[in-house]
Amino acid sequence: MYRKFFKRFFDVLLSGCALILLSPVLLIVAVLVRTKLGSPVIFCQERPGKNEKIFKMYKFRSMTDAPDEVRLTRLGRILRSTSLDELPELWNILRGDMSIVGPRPLLVKYLPLYNEEQRHRHDVRPGLTGLSQAAGDVDMTWERQFQLDVGYADHVTLAGDVKIVILTVKRVLVRNKHDYGGYVREEFRGSEKVER
Repeated sequence: MYRKFFKRFFDVLLSGCALILLSPVLLIVAVLVRTKLGSPVIFCQERPGKNEKIFKMYKFRSMTDAPDEVRLTRLGRILRSTSLDELPELWNILRGDMSIVGPRPLLVKYLPLYNEEQRHRHDVRPGLTGLSQAAGDVDMTWERQFQLDVGYADHVTLAGDVKIVILTVKRVLVRNKHDYGGYVREEFRGSEKVER
């Protein structure tokens, strides 16, 4: 019942309330981004959603147009470490592209690289946060992340979602050295075939 009906109800209710309550924060961040990093203020990129349907995901811009080695400024690092750059995704949740909790939407170019097991991460809407993010292990292998993502997609529960949200908040409050933008993850290049 929760997965089929109430999860979407809570997504709409909570994302709508968050957009209203956080509107001053959204405005302040937008002004800072426009002043310090330039325009456009909102970064838009195509990502695969539920059933691999492509949608446009919105985030606050966190880098300038400078060369790669200096693109990520102090403001950009702060936005990323506090996850403030993710706030525009609340609009994606309200629209139905995403959920508050679910596997994080990855790049479209990874779609052909998933094995059959990993593709099941798209059986649910992608999330603002997910089980692999709540784990807080930034050095996690792709295989381990997909294992957690598929495990979540197979067992969506209210208790599980609440736990993931609590762990995510804790992770944001207790930041580690990689949360300041200095860690660049290796691109996913595919895994061996795994039977489900």
